[in-house]
Amino acid sequence: MHSSVIEAENGTASPPGAAGPPVYPPRPPAATDTVVPGFVEALLRNQEELHGVLTRVATAQAATDELFRSLRALSGAPWEVLRNAPRRLGRLATFLPSNNLLYSYVLFGVIPSLYTDEVRIRPSARVAPAAMAVHEILGPHLRGLGGGRIRMAPVSQRRFLADCARSDAVVFTGQPDNGREVAARLPGDALLLTFGSGPNPLVVGPRADPDAVCRTVLAARLYNSGQDCLCTDIVFVHRSLVREVVPRLADALAEVRVGDRRDPDTRVAPLVYPDAVQDAAAFLATHRDFTVHGGRVDLARHVVEPTLLHLPWQEAFHPPEFFSPVVLTMEYDDPGQITRWLHSAEESARGMYVSLFGEAALAGRTRIATSVVCEERITFDAEDGNRPFGGYGPRAGSVHRHGTATGRPLLLSAEAGTGIRT
Repeated sequence: MHSSVIEAENGTASPPGAAGPPVYPPRPPAATDTVVPGFVEALLRNQEELHGVLTRVATAQAATDELFRSLRALSGAPWEVLRNAPRRLGRLATFLPSNNLLYSYVLFGVIPSLYTDEVRIRPSARVAPAAMAVHEILGPHLRGLGGGRIRMAPVSQRRFLADCARSDAVVFTGQPDNGREVAARLPGDALLLTFGSGPNPLVVGPRADPDAVCRTVLAARLYNSGQDCLCTDIVFVHRSLVREVVPRLADALAEVRVGDRRDPDTRVAPLVYPDAVQDAAAFLATHRDFTVHGGRVDLARHVVEPTLLHLPWQEAFHPPEFFSPVVLTMEYDDPGQITRWLHSAEESARGMYVSLFGEAALAGRTRIATSVVCEERITFDAEDGNRPFGGYGPRAGSVHRHGTATGRPLLLSAEAGTGIRT
């Protein structure tokens, strides 16, 4: 997930604690056995219109995947709520990310509405029209089914932070530094979940199949042109496979279709975020000597060519979040190098997932440092909207309450079971 930085604005929000949580009239819990099937039906009935909205900011391939992931999360919602037994919330305030608009609407709006009287959503300013269009298509169906109220409005930061201060729980999706700014504006006993990002490294060990792992790398890196927090930002390749894997990746990238995001055959499209294009251009210029394939950037058209860079081992190197179709490989000799890298202060802070392919020395663990281990799977295989998301790095995702931030995988219904105000 990725969100723009909080917009600068003069003035401050209402002082934390100036007003207590609002008092809501009692309402019976939403009937999941009627709301969920009805909403699934509404989503299916409107899937073509929704797909058209989603492709304003996502490739057609990613939009189709998002529709299916949304259906899966909705189908699992009754089980999720039954398993976690969240307490009834009066109000939830959500900062919607600027990608995965439908999926995020389901995860942070529709499913929480099953145990929340009111959900207030602030869309990212970058994609507010598209986010509002999703809500305008689906919101009336949820209300007609008797689900919780969802109100979405592109209000100012100042106004929304005031709403947050009067809410039982807050979900923030975006840059960790901005999440801390939100936490500073909330009462001490407020429940805040901040969803950040991490590099999600992928390890290609000596026993990996070169052809299969190349397909896997592209799936992990090029989802929605690389514009997703689950995309892999660095691929560690064992020295014994470098001469097989790197040329294969270069050849595969040369065949990647670049074009209109609405075209089902397009894998890489113009990027939605101008700053992501600029950041990619700066990184590629700095590391020009390591370019194996591609490297061209069209700033005017927001196009970053599918690019492959290969670096020698550098233990002090920590990749940026590219949010673009840049594949970065780094050679390693010993799995101990990977372990030390993941235990570094930088990576411990932003640990989400680490994917292992053919590296037996690192297998059999649930996590390494703060990164959750995915054996023979990429992050998109492991992600499940009805289970806690992410790793244990505090910058990747954390729960804030009583002035303390704890990094751990996050799921609102699980945290609401014990973490709301009493």
